[in-house]
Parts: sequence; C-alpha cells; structure tokens
Amino acid sequence: MRAVNLLPKDHGRARGSDRREPPRHLPVIAGALLGALVLGVLVTMTMSAGKTVSDRRAQLDALNAQVAATPPPQAGPPAQDAALTTQRTQRAAALSGALSRRVAWDRVLRRFSLVLPDDVWLTGLTLSSPTPATSPAGTPPNTTATGFTMTGFTYSHDAVARLLSRLQVVPDLAGVQLQSSTRTKLKGREVVSFSIAAAVRTGSLAS
Repeated sequence: MRAVNLLPKDHGRARGSDRREPPRHLPVIAGALLGALVLGVLVTMTMSAGKTVSDRRAQLDALNAQVAATPPPQAGPPAQDAALTTQRTQRAAALSGALSRRVAWDRVLRRFSLVLPDDVWLTGLTLSSPTPATSPAGTPPNTTATGFTMTGFTYSHDAVARLLSRLQVVPDLAGVQLQSSTRTKLKGREVVSFSIAAAVRTGSLAS
C-alpha cells in the first residue's frame, strides 16, 4: 500500500521552521537570574560589614568599661612621709661626714709596724685625731701635721733616712718630716736620737 500525505504543503513547512528557531524569552530569563545573583552578593556583603561594625563597637564598649573600672592613681605621700625622708637624708649625710673624719688607728699601727726597720727602737709614740684647725701650710688636703709623732734611737743617720722613706709609703700618713736627728751615747755606745712627725689621713683617703 502506498502512503499518502493528506496535510497541506504550507502547513508542513511552517512546523519545520518553528522547530529550528530558539525561544525568544531565553535572554530575559538569563538577565533575571544574573540580577538575582548580583543582588544576593550585595546583600551578603552588607550583612557581613554590619556584623563587623557591631563586633568592633562591642569591643570598644568593653574597653571603655575596663577604663571606667580602673581605680584612680593614689595620691603622693603625705607630709609626714616627706619629713621622714628628709630626716633620713640628713642622718645619712651626717654619718657620711663623721666617717670621712674617722681614723682607723688599728690599721695605722698595723701598717706602721710592717715598715718599721729592725735596727730602730722607739721611746715614744703620740697619736691624736686630726682636726682641720691644726692643718699646717704645705700639707695635703684633709691631713694634719700633729696626728703622728714618734721618737726613738737607731745606729746611724742612714738608718733614720731609711725609716723616713718607709714611712712615706704608708697610705695613712702624709707630710712625713724629720724633726731632729742627733748623735748621742746610750749605755756607752754611740747612737742617733731622732724625732719624726707626720700627718694622718682621714676617711677614704687612707684606704
């Protein structure tokens, strides 16, 4: 049997052409979807920025609360404490002044015994605390010429000179001077009688 097409020829061509053309409303749908996506991104960014501002504001409020809760600094010391501080300073200055004029006689005698020659024997030794009023001209500062005086005997003038040179290296003594040196006889033997004076250093100068 042979197939026969009963449709009109124009109608068949119209249906075929409709299948090949794309729908006209597709661009409109794509534009709407793109606009919705952009709007969603903007809304998300706005909400995130708002949350950040809220967090920073909460931190600022917390810091302000801590500052408000901090106690104020204490006031300075009262007048009584200031007076005690002044008295303590004055006492320290007085003690320092007293120590600067102090003479350690045990140290002076120990150092003197170390330099005393074996061929010298003493007949007298006078020690006195130095005072500024007795400082003679030509002596070093903070020393006196009458603080240390000694007399004795030895066998020669050379021995007296050796004693003088040794006394000059003692840190506690200054201005060592020979007062007299005379030949004499002692128990039938010729000896030299001498007298020596020196100044005594005070405080840290003799250290």
